[in-house]
Amino acid sequence: MDDKQLEITHHDPLLYNEDLAPLKHKDRHWGWFEIFNVWSNDIQSLFGYTLAASLFLSYGLNGWAVMAAIILAGFIVMVLVNLSGKPSVKYGIPFPVMIRASMGVRGANFPALLRAIIGIFWYGVQTYFASTAVTLLLTALFGQSNSEFLGMSGTAWLSFMLVWVFQIALFWQGIEKITVFLNWAGPLVYAVMLVLMLVVWYQAGDQLLPAVATIFDGGGDYQGSDVAAFSAIVGTMVAYFAAVVINFGDFTRFVRSERQMKIGNFVGLPLNVAFFSFIALIITAGTLVLFGEALTNPADIVDRVDSLPLTIVAALTFFAATVGINLVANFIPPAYDLANLFPKVISFRIGGLITAVVAFFVGGLWVAVISQMGISGFVNALGAIVAPFYGIIVVDYYLIKRQSLNMQELFSRDPEGAYFYQSGWNKKAMIAFAMAAVFSVATVWVPALSDLNGYGWMIGAALGGVFYYLLVPKPKRQY
Repeated sequence: MDDKQLEITHHDPLLYNEDLAPLKHKDRHWGWFEIFNVWSNDIQSLFGYTLAASLFLSYGLNGWAVMAAIILAGFIVMVLVNLSGKPSVKYGIPFPVMIRASMGVRGANFPALLRAIIGIFWYGVQTYFASTAVTLLLTALFGQSNSEFLGMSGTAWLSFMLVWVFQIALFWQGIEKITVFLNWAGPLVYAVMLVLMLVVWYQAGDQLLPAVATIFDGGGDYQGSDVAAFSAIVGTMVAYFAAVVINFGDFTRFVRSERQMKIGNFVGLPLNVAFFSFIALIITAGTLVLFGEALTNPADIVDRVDSLPLTIVAALTFFAATVGINLVANFIPPAYDLANLFPKVISFRIGGLITAVVAFFVGGLWVAVISQMGISGFVNALGAIVAPFYGIIVVDYYLIKRQSLNMQELFSRDPEGAYFYQSGWNKKAMIAFAMAAVFSVATVWVPALSDLNGYGWMIGAALGGVFYYLLVPKPKRQY
């Protein structure tokens, strides 16, 4: 598709601004390395490391089986994002515009709003966690403040403000500067984790491999079968990436070609996940030798070592890793989603600023209030709710629209338009969503379905696609 076909010649101001418009091929500068770094920054956070390390300890499986499950999850996510990212490579549009084709030009605001709420919440929480790395650094250099407000010390509040302002400043520079940060942060974190693995390996000496064998012998408190444990690990890893999977078009719109996207996804997902998980395994086994227990939190490892140079390097690394995932998963998506709600008054930058302001209160109140309320269960339920939209988007684009969209109609409120449906809403898509979402949310809130919580996202997405395909009229075949 050439750039002339992406030119929007007429549009409704309530559906269009420059940030939502199709990005022309001449303005796309991302290759496979940038896509790889999207995944690097998503995986290599504090939570990502802890999750990978804990999977080896929690399910009673042989470690090689755990590695196989993690790699399989990487391949599954690769297939999912190749499907959801392809339309935005072709047309240069972000997720909230793409979903207008299936939900309607007004109906698209509903999934966009849900995704924005989820992103804003976790953006605030991750800003707090990123600030703990800065607190670690400042405390090591200058000592801990004795003052306290809302459960955080003066040093913690200073760190939180520094991280909050840094992220806004970086975001305000635009996507190009964010790309530069991600391209540096991803490899830097990898290098530091690799060095940490080699140091732990050296210090553990010939006791490391027996420790690895101990972990590979299995353990944990999981009561299900090996097949159920394997499936749970796969589902847990897929669910970890779910926030990026559904709106992957927010990133692929910057990619030069579909081939570059697929290479980046292959290197960044199955290969990257396998290697990073191996690093996590070796370091976890090393802590078993060095400290007598398997530590899965990198901050705990640094605290046990009690070395100022290591603390400084680790703090900067944790900071870069957490800010990286925050920008990828929790900042850019809601900025687009909010811009889609009111394009006439909210640009991509203003959407990001609104995200940051609301998230400030989430992060600032996290320790004293929000983390004590169990509100994360509510947000997890919202995450489960959006799962059916993935199936709806994919089925609509590939099976109903047959990979052909009308760019002009995506920005039009003409009642005769292709995506206006019923008063701007595709009611059949909403019915499909509602039926699938009942199941998705049940995996979070119904105790009897708690075993499905890990892979409820995949089933919810599949049900959304199936219900949508059964409800909407099929295009007539051309003979």
